[in-house]
Amino acid sequence: MRLAGRVALVTGGSRGIGAAVCRAYGREGARVVVNYQRAADQAHQVVSDIQAAGGEAIAVQADVAQAADVSRMVATARAEFGPIDVLVANAAVYPRAPWDQLDEAQWDRVMAVNLKGAMLCAQQVCPDMRARGYGKIITVSSVTAELGWGPYLHYVTTKAGLIGFTRSLAREVGKAGIRVNCIMPGAIQTEQELADFPDQAELAAFLAERQCLPQRGVPEDMVGAFLFLASAESDFITGQLLNVDGGWVHY
Repeated sequence: MRLAGRVALVTGGSRGIGAAVCRAYGREGARVVVNYQRAADQAHQVVSDIQAAGGEAIAVQADVAQAADVSRMVATARAEFGPIDVLVANAAVYPRAPWDQLDEAQWDRVMAVNLKGAMLCAQQVCPDMRARGYGKIITVSSVTAELGWGPYLHYVTTKAGLIGFTRSLAREVGKAGIRVNCIMPGAIQTEQELADFPDQAELAAFLAERQCLPQRGVPEDMVGAFLFLASAESDFITGQLLNVDGGWVHY
């Protein structure tokens, strides 16, 4: 029960890594706010799973690219559970498109959800964290920010931007007791990955040659890092980037 008494908001919490993190936080005693934009059934299933295991959770619809939606989401969470202690800025979109075929609307949407969404959410939760002198913000980058990856120039750009966002925000809010860190997942077998890469055997062979660990990553492999950075065990860590990628990228 490392998160007992804490309130955690996970954006993009209806599936993939976000859903696994929501369930793990619920198991560790947090009251969990599961954000979703369109996947209502999946979000409510995550809530049901947490409640069935004895935890507390609610699902809140919001488009994190819209300031009014983010404000409403945080107000709903506060009214239901109290001030937010842990923010996981996980929501992301990544439509596949060659860079020279990207139109302005596609570029702007990916920037708005993946990068601006993290900023809007942080702006909304930081006042309560500052008032209490404590808080945890976790952003989610991608190994593609280190490797480069096509045809996802817009997505990779936002994931690199989140690293700079994390480091800068950590400087801005550290004196208030707010810790800001970033997790960099590798290739994780989510619902979106299965849709984008139907030949999973080919992908597994590709990854086995590049990772130190030849196994496939699944969402549950990510939760330890998210639990660590949300808990008091990481209270002297901020502004850091943590790779969880099977040893694909080294520093």
